[in-house]
Amino acid sequence: MNGVNMHVGMTQETKGMWLGALGIAMFSLTLPFTRIAVLEMDPVLVALGRAVVAAFLSAMLLWWKRALLPNRTQAKSLLITAAGVVVGFPVFMSVAMHYVPASHGAIVLGILPLTTALFGALRFGERPSLGFWIAAIFGSILVIAFALQQGGGQLHLADLSLFAAVIAAAMGYAEGGRLAQTMDGQLVISWALVLSMPIVLPITIVLAWHYGFHASPLAWVSFGYVSLISMFVGFFFWYQGLALGGIARVGQVQLIQPFLTLLGSALLLGEELVLSNFLFAIAIIGVVALGRKMPVRRHG
Repeated sequence: MNGVNMHVGMTQETKGMWLGALGIAMFSLTLPFTRIAVLEMDPVLVALGRAVVAAFLSAMLLWWKRALLPNRTQAKSLLITAAGVVVGFPVFMSVAMHYVPASHGAIVLGILPLTTALFGALRFGERPSLGFWIAAIFGSILVIAFALQQGGGQLHLADLSLFAAVIAAAMGYAEGGRLAQTMDGQLVISWALVLSMPIVLPITIVLAWHYGFHASPLAWVSFGYVSLISMFVGFFFWYQGLALGGIARVGQVQLIQPFLTLLGSALLLGEELVLSNFLFAIAIIGVVALGRKMPVRRHG
């Protein structure tokens, strides 16, 4: 990836894992910062407004790089990516964060690695081995067990919104990660954002006119984080990582995101953090390490 130098001795897969981990570290604060923002601002305005801010930054980046227009095949993939990570995930996640704590959302989103691998396998012909699937499923079971142990496993409308966010994110991650194998990861998210503007910008203007911009400085700082980091910079690392290491394998790095989010929620929101959180985190990280050792057959 432009501007990101990794040790020359690293394999492509190892580079992908490290870049993916950096992206996940940035994404891990999305839920707590979104929670702060939506407590004072309309959730859909936050979700689409962050895309508008990131799209303007993307347009400047594309102009600076003198990026070529995407071809028809790339445009199709970019629209699918945009539907998943520019519109779908932010909207469903922001709505859920209006009603449940960030720590609750962190656990439900823990199934993202399995869902991302599933999209990669079905859409692009990646063929994870049986051992890989066992590791992925076991990791997801651990996440669900954690939710039940913490009392966050009881389903309500916010959970349904979070599950929809999982599906949207997995679709966008897999599609964008595949596209980043032939297009710079920076350009993937930038074009996805710009192409979404004919729909996103008018809705954002209407919502802003209706709800106004009255919010505390902390809410605006939170909005700034999800606009600049969650919706823009984080994807530079994430998509390049998926492209180098494979959607199924690098997608497993997401298994540690719930626990990074729990820590961020405790620090930013004062949400409860107990010893069992770290015990589950150790188990999940162990599953990620095990999943890395399992074969994943890739085409192309």
